[in-house]
Amino acid sequence: MELDKTIKERKSVRDYTSKTPDWRKIIECIDSMRLAPMAGNIFSLKFILVSDSQKIQKLAEASQQDFVAQSQYVVVVCTDKKMILNEYEKRGEIYCKQQAGAAIQNFLLKITEARLSTCWVGHFVENEIKRELKIPPEIDVEAIFPIGYEKGISHRKRKPNLDNLLYFNTYKNKKMWKPKRVD
Repeated sequence: MELDKTIKERKSVRDYTSKTPDWRKIIECIDSMRLAPMAGNIFSLKFILVSDSQKIQKLAEASQQDFVAQSQYVVVVCTDKKMILNEYEKRGEIYCKQQAGAAIQNFLLKITEARLSTCWVGHFVENEIKRELKIPPEIDVEAIFPIGYEKGISHRKRKPNLDNLLYFNTYKNKKMWKPKRVD
């Protein structure tokens, strides 16, 4: 699948069939996250692939998202920020979030390319997820991703028009101008 098509096809899915995805495909998608840019080339992310249905039910409860329990797999993305903070101090907090977002976008595109479905779940009670998955207190849970096959066809939400988002040279300037040519 070409990149532009994959980007346009990516969507959040909250209704899954009972068909179990091949876990090897999911691991290939997880692997794409390690190829994202990392501050100082320090990789801070860790991943947990959850297949235990009781644990998945607990993750659904911790996120207050019932659809999570429909999936046969959940990927949990975590950050171990110790090395980033040692290198960049306070600024390292921002870098951890940036690199998690970049890695997660790689993952979402690979999931789409693999013809699997997911939804980025960022609302959850972190302590409950940590307790259920035995994640140490110093590790941050960034997001959880239920993985499955889409049940039916969900409607894609409209995306904002680029004309409402793009400015030139200064904030709110909607006009692109060419600099005068100096001979």
